[in-house]
Amino acid sequence: MDLKEIRSLVDLMKKNGIAVFKLERENFKITLKTNEAGQPVMHHSYQEAPVPVHHAIPAATPKLPVSSDEFSDLEEIVSPMVGTFYASPSPDSPAFVEVGKKVTPDTVVCIIEAMKVMNEVKAEKAGTIAEICGENGKPVQFGQPLFRLK
Repeated sequence: MDLKEIRSLVDLMKKNGIAVFKLERENFKITLKTNEAGQPVMHHSYQEAPVPVHHAIPAATPKLPVSSDEFSDLEEIVSPMVGTFYASPSPDSPAFVEVGKKVTPDTVVCIIEAMKVMNEVKAEKAGTIAEICGENGKPVQFGQPLFRLK
């Protein structure tokens, strides 16, 4: 991959608001992520064989029991796209959030993989995680509830 191709990827990230982009080819792996200022930062490596992004899928995170009366008071964080839900940045890492954790609008709550691109999803609301609706490694649909907040 040459510099011209990398620059075009960076431009696409900026234009489409993509937070994380990963590309793996034979003996080559590149990850582009945006920094605090929203500017892409590149990490690349050469390797003997491609490494899958997620090797194993940990068990689903437990949900907080919610009665039907309480359900109406909760706000939802919904999926902004169709893709695969991941609760953590990698199989060995802890989940971004757990039931009972306080979040701010800028808190990253999960990753949704769409077309081999890892997209960080932010809470965009303040509150406390009451329920985790997404199941790690499972497909999600646009608008599907991923989390419920108190």
